[in-house]
Amino acid sequence: MEGREKIVNEFYAQYVEDNRLDRTRRGQMEFITTMHYIHQYLKPGMKVAEIGAGTGRLSLDLAKEGYDVTAVEYTDANFEKLQKNAEGFSNVRTVQGDAVNLHQLEDNTYDVTLLFGPMYHLYSEEDQLAALKEASRITKPDGKVFIAFISVYAIMYTNYLIEQCGDMRYGLEENYTEDYKVKHFPEQLFTGFDITEFEELVDKTPLKRIKTLATDGVIELVEIGNENFKLSEENFEAYKNYHLAMCEKRELLGSSNHLLVICDNQ
Repeated sequence: MEGREKIVNEFYAQYVEDNRLDRTRRGQMEFITTMHYIHQYLKPGMKVAEIGAGTGRLSLDLAKEGYDVTAVEYTDANFEKLQKNAEGFSNVRTVQGDAVNLHQLEDNTYDVTLLFGPMYHLYSEEDQLAALKEASRITKPDGKVFIAFISVYAIMYTNYLIEQCGDMRYGLEENYTEDYKVKHFPEQLFTGFDITEFEELVDKTPLKRIKTLATDGVIELVEIGNENFKLSEENFEAYKNYHLAMCEKRELLGSSNHLLVICDNQ
């Protein structure tokens, strides 16, 4: 079994992360929803940490709004691009680091911490809990922690049920035990969670859940499954408004690829 560092670095060395949140409708929806909820908790003068900052799309937007941002990225390729993108920003600190051990960041420092990306690539409960506890540690008491994760159900739909993407039989073997318990291991690359499973994981930490919501909704399944998919600006605006009104509905969560848990730090 190959290690997490090698597998994740090799993937992002060849994957273009820089415009992921702009080049598709599903990426745009994920970005819009995420920022919509972040802004519900941000106030002027707050300090923000983004753990798993990628190439800086969210961090730099928040910096442009005047927030003091620390952007932490794990992978070599993304961190190199993050540093270049952050040039000229006096209010952005870039750090190459691992979510499971944020030794570069001090305790009780940030008003809002965004754990966006690391939970996709952490495969043991020990590492998953370490990342959650580290996010809690660096966040001020009563600060907010946002945690992104992936639905195992959406992985099954978009990666395996749609035949041009994969094979359902292989997907079942890859993501579930014979009695349909969710599996996590490095060769998956992206690991998905049952929603209740993930919430119970968060509940083992000092974080207190406020809400769980879908950031992109069903649009990824529709967009990937239809090569002729198009959405006019008018229809996308209508879908955006619909999605933002519905994205906290429990019965819709599993159909979203990306999900978000918002927590109070205790």
